[in-house]
Amino acid sequence: MNINKRQVKEEIEKLRNEINHHDYLYYVLAQPEIDDYQYDLLMKRLKELEEAYPEFISTDSPTQRVSGEPTKIFPVVRHRKSMMSLSNTYNEQEIRDFDRRVKSLLKEQEQYEYVCELKIDGLAISILYEDGKLIRAATRGDGEQGDEVTANVKTIRSIPLKIKTDNSFLRNIEVRGEIFFQRSDLIPLNEERIESGEIPFANPRNAAAGSIKLQNPQMVARRPLKIYCYSLEPLESNHPIKLHYQGMKVLQELRFPINPYYRLCANIDKVIDYWKEWQEKRNSLPYEIDGIVAKVNSIEQQERLGSTAKSPRWAIAFKFKTTQAETELKDIIWQVGRTGVVTPVAILKPVKLLGSTVSRATLHNVEELQRLDVRIGDFIILEKGGDVIPKVVKVVQKKRLEHLLPYQPPEKCPICKSYLVKHPDEVALRCENVACPEQVSRRIEHFASRRAMDIEGLGDKIIDLLLNNNIIKDYGDLYTLESSVIAELDRMGEKSAENLLKAINNSKNQSLDRVIFALGIPFVGEGAARLLAHQFHSMDSFIQANEEELISIGGIGEKTARSIRQFFRNKENIKILEKLRKAGLRFTERETPVLKSNPQISEKSFVFTGTLDSLSREEAAELVRNQGGKSVSSVSKNTDYVVVGKDPGTKYQKARQLGIKTLTETEFLELLKIK
Repeated sequence: MNINKRQVKEEIEKLRNEINHHDYLYYVLAQPEIDDYQYDLLMKRLKELEEAYPEFISTDSPTQRVSGEPTKIFPVVRHRKSMMSLSNTYNEQEIRDFDRRVKSLLKEQEQYEYVCELKIDGLAISILYEDGKLIRAATRGDGEQGDEVTANVKTIRSIPLKIKTDNSFLRNIEVRGEIFFQRSDLIPLNEERIESGEIPFANPRNAAAGSIKLQNPQMVARRPLKIYCYSLEPLESNHPIKLHYQGMKVLQELRFPINPYYRLCANIDKVIDYWKEWQEKRNSLPYEIDGIVAKVNSIEQQERLGSTAKSPRWAIAFKFKTTQAETELKDIIWQVGRTGVVTPVAILKPVKLLGSTVSRATLHNVEELQRLDVRIGDFIILEKGGDVIPKVVKVVQKKRLEHLLPYQPPEKCPICKSYLVKHPDEVALRCENVACPEQVSRRIEHFASRRAMDIEGLGDKIIDLLLNNNIIKDYGDLYTLESSVIAELDRMGEKSAENLLKAINNSKNQSLDRVIFALGIPFVGEGAARLLAHQFHSMDSFIQANEEELISIGGIGEKTARSIRQFFRNKENIKILEKLRKAGLRFTERETPVLKSNPQISEKSFVFTGTLDSLSREEAAELVRNQGGKSVSSVSKNTDYVVVGKDPGTKYQKARQLGIKTLTETEFLELLKIK
């Protein structure tokens, strides 16, 4: 019996290896060696053996690609490292400016090179492998955390479920890639959606995102999703991969699908040549690309270059010129945002552009209106900025009718009729009536949005119901709502009221950074909110911070700091904050406990410059935080210490100018009482 079982196990392993080999040949290399019938026989035999001997079933078996019950909710998981979005550039001057910034941040005369890749129009994904097995896949989400979609990603047959390698450092890795649809695969999918009464996908990216979030893996498996992987990072810190280009080669050796057109470029001129080449050839590909990505090749240089709050400094997306379309401008309407900015929107005769029908387009602001000299009744040229947002780029002057008059911007808010204001340092028109119904509505909508307080069920229609019935005046009033009052509103009822109150109550558990983002402070996005929460640890400390303290935080500029101070000087905003405090929202960050009290560190601020020998800057910053201190990115007169490593930058010079105490790495460790 033992011999038979051993033979069964050996046959199962042999079948799995054969099937994985043929999956690689078919789905990655597009060079199948056997036909579908022979493949099906192998899979059928494997299923029979696993059903007869269930003790030999494992999660990395090809039979387990489509398994598990439908998922009603995708768990949110935190990424090991942020999945940051790339900064975009659209012309040669901007890409050369990027190159100059890279050069200025590296050592004088230091050599560097780029790796260029095609920018696929798809959905970014992170895949973790432990002990050689795929254990988790997650969407990019907000960059810090995303939805866990492991079961759905496993259905993509070009993704290995198990890595075979003799190198131990490659058994625990994170792989990142882009999931996408080929153009030809999207056409029949959209035809099916139209036939079933569903809205067709506007582009391959939307199709990929919609497919990977389907609740049933069996439905996902029926979608012809593809993936190209573009990043490999071993989870062990001590590994031999020093170059991004080297990592791409290793991914190929591990049998991951890699876009074959990546290229090593010795300088920025070669990057521009690559961009020009693929701008001409983009339509020859079976999938959509909207540009190229250029990355500094050296991983050590990448780490030194670091990132801003939103994007890495060592990589950039170099976008292609966008496709244009001509249509008629039927009207111009004005929208009021949550911060009071009033923006013009072009109402268009519907036109097809890059796979979607466009009937509205942004006109940005008054200056853009005047620059374009756009008039109602004009024929205009339309394009999608970054292939995403429709915008008007110019008027077809030869088609302009003589009777069309220059367009005059409104003097009053289209909603509350207050006079609009244009500040000297801004291009925007503003409605400064903070009680303007549209502003109030949009602020509440932002507060309740998924990325902020995530109050499910509180959409714009419910918000307008609550406001129009004078039940609430601001988002602080949400936490005093009563079920009986909500239930009496149109289209609500007791059950809907209970669900809404439950969602509002659940939002009290959101983290401090989400609460800060939800406040809707102009120029404070998700990344800035995380920085502020991590720096100040409490809402009270954040409120009391002056502009200089705010500017000293890396990623917070003067405009953002000024906006924060203006927000907290507004008495109405402070009243709303008190409502939130009284409701029990989280006004403090879940801090890492201070490991030990050190009076020389506690409440002191540290800046690090140069390379440390015994630990990374982040590890040093964590040691400071663990002993009650603060780690900041910029040197100011409020900085207590600047820790100087090898090859320090301008922070060292500024510290000397301001007379701030500098520490060597040894002195720093002695201060921490670490030997």
